[in-house]
Amino acid sequence: MIRSRTAAAALSLVALASTADAQRTGELPRRHAPRPTAAAITPADLMTRLYVLADDSMKGREAGTPGNVKGTNYVAAQFRAIGLRPAGDNGTFFQAVPLQNRGVLPGAALSADGAPLRMGSDFVPLFYLGPYVFSSNLRAANAPVVFGGRIGADTITSEQARGKVVVLLPPLGQDGRDNYRWWRTPAVPKYPHAAAIAVASLDLTPPTTVQALLAPSLELGVQTSTDSVLASAPGAIVTRAAAERMLGAPLDQARPGEAGKSVTGSWGFGGLAVAAPARNVVGILPGSDPRLRGQYVVISAHNDHEGVLERGFDHDSVRAYNRVMRPQGANDPPGTPTPEQAARIAALRDSLRRVHGGVRLDSIMNGADDDGSGTVTLIEIAQSLASGARPRRSILFVSHTAEEKGLYGSQWFTDHPTVPRDSIVAALNMDMVGRGRAEDVAHGGPWSIQMIGSRRLSTQLGELIDSLNARRPNPMQVDYSFDAPGHPLNRYCRSDHFMYARYGIPITYFSLGYHVDYHQPSDEPQYIDYDHMARVGAFVRDIARAVANRPQRLVVDKPKPDPNAPCRQ
Repeated sequence: MIRSRTAAAALSLVALASTADAQRTGELPRRHAPRPTAAAITPADLMTRLYVLADDSMKGREAGTPGNVKGTNYVAAQFRAIGLRPAGDNGTFFQAVPLQNRGVLPGAALSADGAPLRMGSDFVPLFYLGPYVFSSNLRAANAPVVFGGRIGADTITSEQARGKVVVLLPPLGQDGRDNYRWWRTPAVPKYPHAAAIAVASLDLTPPTTVQALLAPSLELGVQTSTDSVLASAPGAIVTRAAAERMLGAPLDQARPGEAGKSVTGSWGFGGLAVAAPARNVVGILPGSDPRLRGQYVVISAHNDHEGVLERGFDHDSVRAYNRVMRPQGANDPPGTPTPEQAARIAALRDSLRRVHGGVRLDSIMNGADDDGSGTVTLIEIAQSLASGARPRRSILFVSHTAEEKGLYGSQWFTDHPTVPRDSIVAALNMDMVGRGRAEDVAHGGPWSIQMIGSRRLSTQLGELIDSLNARRPNPMQVDYSFDAPGHPLNRYCRSDHFMYARYGIPITYFSLGYHVDYHQPSDEPQYIDYDHMARVGAFVRDIARAVANRPQRLVVDKPKPDPNAPCRQ
């Protein structure tokens, strides 16, 4: 973009442009009265359903909360009304997912060289962080300390760390400064026999991240081995001052392998029951061919989002800031605006407030696009297929819970499927299919779609989709760029399709992409492009029908992964 010459000029131009933008964005009313739905996949039906599912009364549909129970009740009621056959537990539409909250138990304590440290201020115990898992219990009595070096540079060996508390510096960022996101570094050392690992990054860690680390985290009560384990040792992040007290010397002067003082402490992580049941919703549209109806094409989406924030945010301030600073919402790191950017943010915020009649505080993470859009499109596809000629194979509709918590719903379903796992011939997963406008996402447009994974296990699936698309009167404009191995956004590993792919089931992930409201309280149904969502629904429906009607099941001609191995983009 061309920069304005002065902040004042930017303020004037953006104020005019943003007011016009707020009036022409196609933003829909905040409320919408439900209307009867029809057999066809229509924007009106999708709108009716999404305004129900993403309503404030659902409280953000966080897995393991009453809001998610209310959301899954809605999905099950729709499946029942459509005429799907229940395929959950005990003849119901629900499959229970055994979630529990795991958090630091009372009494956690840590001292360095005899001086007590304060949890939350000087240290934060770790259990999960990114893909890594630490030991859930610390028991250290005068354990010797050793400086392990800097993550990503020279570090000590596993034998040097045995029985000791290892103090590490975080890796350096591109700007040459310490980066608290050390868990994203491939070279994080593994010290399975250390007494504990302490990374001196707490000073750099945002308060919201610290709060999240101290809060109980949701997990599967029956853990499987799909996690990548950093170390069996306990872990913590600490301040530089705490690390220097452990070492008895300034960090800048420490050398890898140098001995420090001693550490005494104890803590434990324990599991607590969640507030409400966590459920997948599963329904079957039986196939028409007696020979093939025992095989299934899965169509899926996740029904959960992130619940309610502890405090409210000004809705229009969030949108204005993200429009200027974070065009992909939570995928883009927050930053400090320049004076010119601050002027643009203020102008856009004020114009939105004028349109909306003042400040609107919002704390509910409605998840209209993520993944309310996929969920209601799933229901629409079910109604469309149930009202016409049945496909030869059966269609298995799965609404997963706890995707936002770590793909737990799809992990549980694929580990404990309610149909034989080897009878699933393909899985088509939709996640965020409501915001594909050019102003929302890069390379967006009325026929855009992003696809991932269609050839990773079965060349035939990718060829079938491309061939079907080429014959459509208006082909979808497919963006395959996010499927590239090693892509930094790691999207192949970030939604429910991966849990099917790890068992060698051919998959395709359909999305319209990230936008300013991704994982924000402003992800609401008035910003959805329902016409575009209907086009995606029809496309996925036609693909599912084509796979289900093939005389032979898709051939898996690529190597099958180890289902217990970590995902690799």
